Amino acid sequence: MDKLSGAGTQPEFLHVDAHCIVVRKPAGLLCVPGRGADKQDCLAARVQVLHADALVVHRLDMATSGLWLMARGPEAQRRLSRAFAEREVGKRYCAVVAGRLAAPDSADGWGLIDLPLAADWPNRPRRIIDAERGKPSQTRWRVLGEPAGGQTTRLELEPITGRSHQLRVHLLALGHPILGDALYAPPEVAAAAPRLLLHASALRFAHPSSGAPLALADPPPF
Repeated sequence: MDKLSGAGTQPEFLHVDAHCIVVRKPAGLLCVPGRGADKQDCLAARVQVLHADALVVHRLDMATSGLWLMARGPEAQRRLSRAFAEREVGKRYCAVVAGRLAAPDSADGWGLIDLPLAADWPNRPRRIIDAERGKPSQTRWRVLGEPAGGQTTRLELEPITGRSHQLRVHLLALGHPILGDALYAPPEVAAAAPRLLLHASALRFAHPSSGAPLALADPPPF
């Protein structure tokens, strides 16, 4: 499993050109600065030390690892931000969840979780399923296998929408929380791994300058 990132660790770049950057985000590191002096170290700041024009277009949860895209310059940021808003960016994740989860009964092997999400205001930053106040949220999922040595299932996930904590809350609602999830999983599931076993493993988008398709993959470290 990957180690939680320490202060000052240099980013791992998987793609760099004049218009965009894809970097491997370690678990335990913020994408952007948080509130307070102790939350200023983040992946964006580390990238900007080496590429001052790098700008944020999306985020991953602090506990999640994997592929993270940044734009170089305001025009590329506008184009990539629009692509995310219009759901033109393909994202896949790998997760290990508690329990044995049977493959969905569908022709292509994919299932769909369609449950609206809302902020749990008394318990922020948690999110909850809320049929009245929640925003539409959809996640596609399929079984990749059953890791040896326990009652767990490895999944591939494809978020159709991009709500905060969407994958974590949707899998909890399915009855199969992600291992190592200190925010949502029961104590025994949270303690079953030293980190959240959720990794952004694939990213597909149109290059912000040429429009050519660009696809990157990063196998999970767990």
